[in-house]
Amino acid sequence: SPSCPRVGGVCPCRVSSVLNRDVKQFGKKHMFDRSEETCWNSDQGTCQWVTLDFPRTVKVSQLHIQFQGGFSSRLCTLEGCRAGEGLVKISDLYPEDINAMQISFAAFQVEETVLDKLKITFENSTDFFGRIVVYHLGVLGERL
Repeated sequence: SPSCPRVGGVCPCRVSSVLNRDVKQFGKKHMFDRSEETCWNSDQGTCQWVTLDFPRTVKVSQLHIQFQGGFSSRLCTLEGCRAGEGLVKISDLYPEDINAMQISFAAFQVEETVLDKLKITFENSTDFFGRIVVYHLGVLGERL
């Protein structure tokens, strides 16, 4: 809908790690390519994260994340800030790991927050080695 465009489609993004440093197969770009076949796959280790730097200030209202079952996060911490400021915690999100075999989709209403940067930290991976697999990441809201 016009009032709620995807704001995370083409913005600079950083991730904590990529499995085996294989960016071609598992890189961050795969979270935004709208393909069911590709994903970002983190390497092992606790607290993987994604940051989004929006080209223009946005008011975020929703977050969509599609995890691979068994490689999701029981707790996601959202932080954000305006340009030039330090990250401030916005909220904790609790995705459900529905089934180890399927992709689970989580949609969260976020308390409307105006920001230029968003960081999502995956605090508690359902994978023993701490790996996170995200097929799709969407940020909904409006550009200001």
